[in-house]
Amino acid sequence: MNKDSKIYVAGHRGMVGSAVWRALEKKGYRNLIGKTSKDLDLKNQTKVKEFFNLEKPDVVIDAAARVGGILANNDYPYQFIMENMQIQNNLIDESLKLGINKFIFLGSSCIYPKFAPQPLKEEYLLTDSLEPTNEWYAIAKITGVKACQAIRKQYNKDYVSLMPTNLYGFFDNFDLKTSHVLPAMIRKFHEAKINNNSEVTLWGSGTPMREFLFVDDMAEAVVYALENKLPEYLYNVGSGKDISIKELAETIQKVTGYQGNIVWDSEKPDGTPRKLMDVSKMKNLGWTYTTELQEGIEKTYLWFLDNIENIKEVKLEVN
Repeated sequence: MNKDSKIYVAGHRGMVGSAVWRALEKKGYRNLIGKTSKDLDLKNQTKVKEFFNLEKPDVVIDAAARVGGILANNDYPYQFIMENMQIQNNLIDESLKLGINKFIFLGSSCIYPKFAPQPLKEEYLLTDSLEPTNEWYAIAKITGVKACQAIRKQYNKDYVSLMPTNLYGFFDNFDLKTSHVLPAMIRKFHEAKINNNSEVTLWGSGTPMREFLFVDDMAEAVVYALENKLPEYLYNVGSGKDISIKELAETIQKVTGYQGNIVWDSEKPDGTPRKLMDVSKMKNLGWTYTTELQEGIEKTYLWFLDNIENIKEVKLEVN
């Protein structure tokens, strides 16, 4: 990959896209393109076509998506399935039409069945039913994976899909209504500490097992996929380690310095009982994570503190 190759990072202002941008700059890539959702509506096929014909990128990295946690997925199912399909379909189809040979599609571990064997292997895709609380987003992402696979098969182009585990880090969404579990906990514990609250109430039982990956490690996996032609169409990206939500809460409580009690609201949904990625395929190719969970949480909390004045309530939109 030439350092002057024109690389379009869709969603470059979001948590994943901004991490990818930083990683590319660190590696010396000088010709990066990014457009905000205000400048380019990726749901608009005509606008995407015009942009591609004007810029003619050599590589496309799709980190754009409408994202959210259990509550957001449950409340906005149509937006989660339709808008994500519109975004990725426009990017994938225009890349193919323009003759772009390298496309990296980023998804989520939620594409795998709810009760798939653990750890999750790539071949478990489409073998059983999905987790109902986020199936709309999952189905959209599965269509993107299969579209890229179809292009590999029919046109022999290097279109690859990377499925990260639960990501967290700089520029995360800390809105309690739409965020994922880890950033939501950081905000809850921080605000409880500031307000001297005696307890923090968290959703579920605390027993589900989850795997987490610092977003800058995910970005390094993207750069690895950029600089190497991966032999298969789908790869899991994660740490290969999981912890209970209760352990996660206790770790975040420790990092934030909150001294009160944790109360579990067991009437709220837990989601999938366990979600651990089998990351052996990426590891065998030469990529592995480097940031351990507590270190990543510490970095994320410091970023949160440094940017707390700029963290606003997030409306559901492409980031």
